[in-house]
Amino acid sequence: MTVRFDHLDPHLEKNRGRDGLLHGLDYSPLPRLTGRSLAMGLLVSMGGLIFGYDTGQISGFLEMPDFLERFGQRRDGEYYFSTVRSGLIVALLSIGTLIGALVAAPLADAVGRRPSISFWCLIASVGFVVQIAAVDAWYQVMIGRLVAGLGVGALSLLVPMYQAETAPAWIRGAMVCAYQLFITMGIFLAACFNYGTVTHYPDSSASWRIIIGLGWVFTIVLGVGILFFPETPRFDFRHGREERAAATICRVYGATEQHYAVRSQIDEIASKLRAERKVKASSNPLREFTGMFRAPRMSYRIALGVTLQCLQQLTGANYYFYYSTTVFRSVSINSYITQIIFNTINFLVTFLGLYIVEKYGRRKSLIIGALWMSLCFLIFGSVGHFALDVEHPERTQGPGVAMIVLACLFILGYATTWGPIIWALQAEIFPSRYRAKGMALSTASNWTWNFLIAFFTPFITSDIDFALGYVFAGCNLAAAVIVYFFVIESKGRTLEEIDTMYLEHVTPWKSSSWQPPSPEHMAKIRRRAGVALETPDDDEAPGDLKDGGQGIAHRENV
Repeated sequence: MTVRFDHLDPHLEKNRGRDGLLHGLDYSPLPRLTGRSLAMGLLVSMGGLIFGYDTGQISGFLEMPDFLERFGQRRDGEYYFSTVRSGLIVALLSIGTLIGALVAAPLADAVGRRPSISFWCLIASVGFVVQIAAVDAWYQVMIGRLVAGLGVGALSLLVPMYQAETAPAWIRGAMVCAYQLFITMGIFLAACFNYGTVTHYPDSSASWRIIIGLGWVFTIVLGVGILFFPETPRFDFRHGREERAAATICRVYGATEQHYAVRSQIDEIASKLRAERKVKASSNPLREFTGMFRAPRMSYRIALGVTLQCLQQLTGANYYFYYSTTVFRSVSINSYITQIIFNTINFLVTFLGLYIVEKYGRRKSLIIGALWMSLCFLIFGSVGHFALDVEHPERTQGPGVAMIVLACLFILGYATTWGPIIWALQAEIFPSRYRAKGMALSTASNWTWNFLIAFFTPFITSDIDFALGYVFAGCNLAAAVIVYFFVIESKGRTLEEIDTMYLEHVTPWKSSSWQPPSPEHMAKIRRRAGVALETPDDDEAPGDLKDGGQGIAHRENV
């Protein structure tokens, strides 16, 4: 599979006489996926595996005999977890991730994406140590999950950012979606390990300590492995390391610096960076942060990113995983097997999402996915509320089987659309100068709602049981409407082109047919928006890379 540039090659007969085509560049096809980009995608996505593994293990811990005896409460000779205690143990991870996502942004802007990833892997490892060292203090487990959450939350910001700033436009969506794939893999591995340890060590602390300890393997692989990869080219450009940035782009693209795709990407990054530097950055971090909201179309983009991440949680995916035990009890399936079944489906169908995001784009996939999930929840909630015996689900096997099928269909829709694609969108909509801060706020929204759903779902379901499904069905309908009216189609676009689309106020439902303007027109758009100033420098071609003064407008056929 290759990416072709024949429509831009001035040496071909069909293109002769067309204006704006550049001579002297290489227009040969490029491989869609190079060994370097594949290795980057696999290693950096380990951050998602750490995220999924840490969030997926706790549901199994709460039912392990040894974990119950050490950290649970006792009543009438029986050990149990109250709703508040289990909610705090489960949900404190989300508070840590919320803080980690916010704190990681300024650190990433100061020292770089690569060293930041290593540092936060170390913090996550410290959280694992605190948990393993717990003997009988439940709050120590809670604090350990809070500390681990700091690292997990930071990685949930840094990993998509690193991938988006480095990957070629034609695989960027799939590359960032690989982060979600690894999240599902982590949850799947946690479910399998939970089942294995509780089966072989049911009355030993090894049943849960082994699982936490295995988390070190993933943090070490990512924390050390990332040091063998380069910094993102956009970060290097911002800090004056243009040659290193160009070398990174060449390696990831699998081309020389004289190739059209490489030259056009370098030109766009340099052009956007010059425009950003026209607006002087404040030396006061707080003023720089507040100034972000006054930057052109940034309030709009921040609100969109925060809303989309909120809606990803309000799709109700975590509700399914939480309430699956009751449903599967209706057909007498062990709760650990329940988690393995759901997580296997979740993991496998996410591979399909990597194809869908680049084949059908962001908008169509998200709208259809939201409508699909809404329908699943409407039926699921109706069957559960009116037909399933919640107190004794084994008495109503028919409704239980129907709900299991609906749950699997829901996961199919979520894992191929809203699960992975939201992470890709979040990494695309912000300009380079504000990407870390904008993504931090969006990710914080995700973790805030993750905490709220994890903590309050038990209380809500104890009152209205499966009728909560109607709420999630409504949220999914709202999500489809918001995507239609506010989300721009970014499939195949460079990050600089996407930024221009927002500055130009491209109509979302017409965005798939938008064509990148000429470099001169892009300069005018920046001046109109107030991003670039009316100076002699702006009258120069945005690309000054030995192309005879002509800028390069980036387009390719995939």
